[in-house]
Amino acid sequence: MMVTKESNGYDEARLGFQRRDPHRPDIIFPVTSVAEVEEAVRYAAEHDLRLAVQASGHGLAKGLDGGVLIATGAFNGVRVDPERKTAWIEAGATWQDVIEATAPYGLAPLSGSFPGVGAISYTLGGGLGLMGRRYGYAADHVRRIEIVTPDGVRRNAEDDAELFWALRGGGGNFGVVTGIEVDLFDVATLYGGSLYFDFTRNPTVLEAWADWTRSVPDEVTSAIALVPLPDIPQVPEPLRGRYVAQVQLAILGDGGEDLIKPLRAVGEPVFDTVGELPYTESGKIFAEPERPDSYRSRNALLSDLDPEALATLPKLAGPDASAMCVIGIRHLGGALSRQPDVPNAIGHRTASYSLTVLSPGEDDVTALHHSILEPWRGVTVGRLLNFSAGPLTGDEIRAAFDPADHRRLTDLRNRYDADRRLAPNHEL
Repeated sequence: MMVTKESNGYDEARLGFQRRDPHRPDIIFPVTSVAEVEEAVRYAAEHDLRLAVQASGHGLAKGLDGGVLIATGAFNGVRVDPERKTAWIEAGATWQDVIEATAPYGLAPLSGSFPGVGAISYTLGGGLGLMGRRYGYAADHVRRIEIVTPDGVRRNAEDDAELFWALRGGGGNFGVVTGIEVDLFDVATLYGGSLYFDFTRNPTVLEAWADWTRSVPDEVTSAIALVPLPDIPQVPEPLRGRYVAQVQLAILGDGGEDLIKPLRAVGEPVFDTVGELPYTESGKIFAEPERPDSYRSRNALLSDLDPEALATLPKLAGPDASAMCVIGIRHLGGALSRQPDVPNAIGHRTASYSLTVLSPGEDDVTALHHSILEPWRGVTVGRLLNFSAGPLTGDEIRAAFDPADHRRLTDLRNRYDADRRLAPNHEL
């Protein structure tokens, strides 16, 4: 079934979670099977139209004008093999779909901080999740990939070692992925949640968290967010109108409370959600907004947390900034620093931290975001594309990969999509 601009449901089919600069295609194929994906890709090729894909639409960089949009949201099945500890995930499944399918077996995927994100698009971009320091990137644990390349041919990516390497971390530059098989892990619960500090009253929490991360075991994956919260009923009462430092924690195994004692020593949190959680409730850790919105974000991968740069964040990105800024710093290292047994395209594994600045709304925040990231230039080693919502320059996209890997990815893009029919989120 094709949806056009004159069809009922056109806007519902084209709009994703990220509403700034949405897709405006001429034709939408809301697919429910691999055969329908093949039909849509062949239609785009036969009519010489550009082609984009949307699952949940979280990290949209730039909307497609005209052309064909493949909407995969209804193509969202998940098949679990508890003996092999794997799941086959269809194109439009979110991590919530996967978590619900795997939980009855006491298994969990390498999902991210927000369960509503599309599982495949997240994984193609690398996939930095709640158990990353223990098990690595989601892309490190992909066993099989089924893809329809821009010529309309269905392929098993693992039959081409270069294609299999590229898809795991190189994004959606090579075709429409219709399914992936991923490893699952024996995780039914974790110790996690957030400690919310009033940053105005506890300004040392940033440095305390940074110092703490330098000695924690790989079982601890954590982050910190600086958020100027409005005084509105939608915000929990203890947090309204505060500039909050939210320490986000996901800890595997025993002894979680002992591990976080240095963080509690900073002061009394104004809100505390830390405790034992079933993995099905892991979205409560970051507690990210569930309402679709317009926003832009930029990311930098860091070799270290420079104290002088850290001290600039409250001034440049705090409540007095020209636009609302949410700063998110994630601790990397551990398994994230190691190549998997079958190498993939993820770059800059030496990075120790990821820094992201996000601003909601329609204002042009490019200059503001650059000014916030500028003090980190000396320790910046690259970027994560999954945390970059909004158009990036060619140089910014290249910065996500090691130089030799970027050339390798570009050569493969030229082989599979020489006409540049695909309009991926971040185009090589």
